[in-house]
Amino acid sequence: MEIVTCQLPELPQDVLIDIFSRLETPDCVRAGSVHPSWRSAYTSLLSLVKYKQSKTPCLFYTSEYAGGKAVCLYSLMEKRVYKLTRTETLLCSRYLIGSSQGLLVTVDERSEMQLVHPITCEQIDLPSVTTIEQVKPIYDDSGAVHMYEYSLHTAQKVLCPPEIVALDELRKFFQHKAFVLSDTSTKSLIVVLIHNPHRQLSFARVGDVSWTWLPPHAFFDDCTYKDGLLYAVNTDGEIHAFDLTGPKVTCKMILGKSEVVKCSSMYIVQAPWGDLLQISRSFTDYELEPEPGAFEYWNTGRIRIYKVDSAGKRREKVKCLGDHVLFLGHNKSLCLSAKECPGLKANHVYFTDDSFLWKKGFKNNRRDIGILNLVDNSREEIVSPQLWSDYPAPTWITLDLRKIKVVLNQL
Repeated sequence: MEIVTCQLPELPQDVLIDIFSRLETPDCVRAGSVHPSWRSAYTSLLSLVKYKQSKTPCLFYTSEYAGGKAVCLYSLMEKRVYKLTRTETLLCSRYLIGSSQGLLVTVDERSEMQLVHPITCEQIDLPSVTTIEQVKPIYDDSGAVHMYEYSLHTAQKVLCPPEIVALDELRKFFQHKAFVLSDTSTKSLIVVLIHNPHRQLSFARVGDVSWTWLPPHAFFDDCTYKDGLLYAVNTDGEIHAFDLTGPKVTCKMILGKSEVVKCSSMYIVQAPWGDLLQISRSFTDYELEPEPGAFEYWNTGRIRIYKVDSAGKRREKVKCLGDHVLFLGHNKSLCLSAKECPGLKANHVYFTDDSFLWKKGFKNNRRDIGILNLVDNSREEIVSPQLWSDYPAPTWITLDLRKIKVVLNQL
């Protein structure tokens, strides 16, 4: 049999770059391995402003089924699992408290926080936890920090005397959830942290030496950012807007307590069409202490969506998302177009569990991960068998192949 060989046509680099910029992350990586000229175009693409971050989120999780404490990505577009071998060692001993802008926010054994690129494993240290209002360092005789003083106070009252905690113990209850937000006006990344006591807010820009506390409100669940305003929603449904553009942060309440429904979690998200959405999530089969051998721990029961009218200070129920989908969990909440994200189901909610109870690590209980149909409230699994994970908590992440420094330079 005669073997016929052929040579791939040589396309101009600018054409290849334009093509690759339109591909989802897995396809882009594979295309870069086809031919040296394609690899060159792929490499050049990652340092260019025209690179478009992958639009379809992946589920980032750990799994004991994949061998040890494996770190995995599940692609919704391809319905396929990728194992991140380089990331396993880095994250095996850390907590994961959030993801957005293609980056993870982690907490190490000293309860210090870092931004981590899940693909390249680059890291950026965030300001020390000891610069947060409620945490103070305790030094040993050599001048090294060996304990923390944790003050249980809010802007209104002191709850009880300070506690002395070990370096690796603080993260078990202090850091609740974190968000990486892009501020194009100042060309910076802002990290917002929800922390205890009572889930208060602090923020820092990448490169800052300390965190800035945002009193006096508390019990926050979620945040989003637009035009210099940080919007934060608390458990009661109140929405506060913090103006971060001036020398002094100002705050106003744009929506009062919700009397519509009692729920377990609240979210806030900027919709692509411009509206600010408030989402409530309630659970069924909720038990703090499940029976021995119990299979279920908690399940998402119902999700309700409201459009926020900040001028009129009222909510309007949204019955249908049309061609859009929601992503909720231990990540920055997302509202995306199903038309622009291959494989997603319109008018559905993709969710993972993000309750504070995940830190308890009940290994005999399933994670609350699935897809909810907003038409009939039916639920389906994302992948079968169900994904199991102790910690870090599963989270949605939108991949970005660019290096962290490139991302910062392009803001």
